Amino acid sequence: MSASQKLILFVVFTSLIIVVTLPFVLSSSTDATEPESNHRKNNHKIQKLSPDMSSEVILHGFLLWASMGFLMPIGILVIKMSNGEHCGRRLRVLFYFHVIIQVLSVLLATAGAVLSIKNFENTFNNNHQRIGLGLYGIIWVQALIGFFRPKRGSKQRSMWFFVHWFSGTVITVLGIMNIYTGLHAYHKRTSKSVMFWNILFSAEVCFIVFLYLLQDRWDYMKKQGVIIGNEPTKSNDLHINNQKDLEQRRPNQALAVENDRFIFQ
Repeated sequence: MSASQKLILFVVFTSLIIVVTLPFVLSSSTDATEPESNHRKNNHKIQKLSPDMSSEVILHGFLLWASMGFLMPIGILVIKMSNGEHCGRRLRVLFYFHVIIQVLSVLLATAGAVLSIKNFENTFNNNHQRIGLGLYGIIWVQALIGFFRPKRGSKQRSMWFFVHWFSGTVITVLGIMNIYTGLHAYHKRTSKSVMFWNILFSAEVCFIVFLYLLQDRWDYMKKQGVIIGNEPTKSNDLHINNQKDLEQRRPNQALAVENDRFIFQ
């Protein structure tokens, strides 16, 4: 294993370890200071969000949903479409479309992070803030890994592909989880119902998962005739039979012409 491979593995798995252990570290520090801040927390829960703060919270949620709840999964579906593609031009289009979508999702997540750090009280006393903190770092590590892509056929390519796929999957799963925790935190803070948004987002996730699974079986379904049907097969068979008949008739036609020439002479 080369030095670059070891460096990539170290950075990725270190980031993942930080994400996993960070909630426990922060929760232990929060528990140590909990008796002193119980009264302050209770007062904080009673206070309602101002209109400006409420709009900023909604904007933060929209940015993170657009990034990790929509664009990143779409980017995964797009690059997965290229697995069965043989046209070079379409492969390039799908690849650059994937890159554009993922870069845009990273920028939106960064904007949401800046908004959160600048305007919100980040005490990291809930899972939403803890997971979000880890995600803000990992998405940039993932972006850097994507840009340092080895050439196809090189020894580093397979290792890079595994790291890129694994970290991207972890980011997507944690991002979807954090959207649910964010809705829960918004409900606790404002006492507003988020049932509609939970149902709507769950329907979106189910639809994306359905498309992801369908891509694996799409070629198989076409081979079974579910998509194409039997009509093209019949037309192809008819075309083959016509060609065979034509080839059989050509010698007879040539012989008839020669006979006519002999009679004429």
